[in-house]
Amino acid sequence: MSEPIADWTKGAEAIVYQTCNACGARQYFRRSFCAACGSPDLAEHRASGAGTVYATSLVCRAATPETRAHVPYNILLVDADEGFRMMAHGDNDLAIGDKVLARFTQFAGRLVPYFAKAK
Repeated sequence: MSEPIADWTKGAEAIVYQTCNACGARQYFRRSFCAACGSPDLAEHRASGAGTVYATSLVCRAATPETRAHVPYNILLVDADEGFRMMAHGDNDLAIGDKVLARFTQFAGRLVPYFAKAK
């Protein structure tokens, strides 16, 4: 297996997903095995950041003192164009079915993917 590609969890402005070389499945959370077939033969790729809103939830009550300054904030499930689903932050006016594009911003002291409507 090659060196892992840096992503937003390591401070890089990138979303990284895996594809299984055995069955072709795509998965977002990095694992040492394919969640679909169990194969350890995985490849990592950078995502384009483009996708479609699958679900949205506006958070109006801070979960922690660090998130209080961000209320209200939107949590999304986004179906990435590459074929995986991920949870992320996004503009408060996004709706199911909106085409979106990721950028990166600070949220409660951490770099996170943040989606806005695609132009």
